[in-house]
Amino acid sequence: MAQKTITPTRMELTRLKARLKTAVRGHKLLKDKRDELMRQFLEVVRRTQSLRSKVDAGLDGVGRSLSLASAVMSTDQMEQALLYPRQRVELSVSTRNIMSVRVPKFDFRTSGAARGDIFPYGFAQTSGELDDAIIALSSVFSDMLSLAEAEKTTQLLADEIERTRRRVNALEYVMIPEMQTNIKYITMKLEENDRSTKVRLMKVKDMVLEQSHNYQ
Repeated sequence: MAQKTITPTRMELTRLKARLKTAVRGHKLLKDKRDELMRQFLEVVRRTQSLRSKVDAGLDGVGRSLSLASAVMSTDQMEQALLYPRQRVELSVSTRNIMSVRVPKFDFRTSGAARGDIFPYGFAQTSGELDDAIIALSSVFSDMLSLAEAEKTTQLLADEIERTRRRVNALEYVMIPEMQTNIKYITMKLEENDRSTKVRLMKVKDMVLEQSHNYQ
C-alpha cells in the first residue's frame, strides 16, 4: 500500500524512480559484498580450525613434558629455573583491510638473549623433560598468535556479514518493494488525472461546439 503522505506528482515520481534505481544498484553491490565476505569468512574458518588443531596438539605436548619434569624436579626447582626468562617478546599490532573490515595482524620479535638461546637456566639442576617443554612452548607460540589473529578476524567478519545481510534484507524486502508500490500508486494517480483532464477537455470542447452552433 502506498504511503498516505505520498504526493502524486510527476516530480515525486521522477524522484522515486531515481531512488529506486540507486537502491537496486546498492542492493546488488551489497549482495556481492556479502558473498565475498562469506568466501573470506569460510577461508579464515578453515585456517582457524587447522591452527586450533595444531595449537591443541602443541599444548598437549607442553603439558606432558611439564608433567614429566614435575615428577623428577621439585616445585621450587621448577619455579627457580623459570623465574628469570632469557628472552623478551615484543608484540606489535597492525590492521589489514578485508572488504572494508579492519582486521588485526599480530607480529612479534624476541630480544635479550642470543637467537636460539631460549633456556633461562643452567642444565645441572634441571631435567631434559623441562627442556622439551620449553622447546615445545617456543614452537607453539607463533601458532597461538596466528590463532588469536584468525579468531578475531572470524569474529569481525561475522559481525560485518550480519550487518550486510540486514541491509540487503531491508532493501530487498522493505525499501525496494515500498518504492515500487509508491511508484505504481503515483503512476495510477497521474493516469487517472490525465483521463479526468481529457474528459473535461472533451466536455469543454463539446460545450464550445454547441454554443458555436447555437450562434450560427
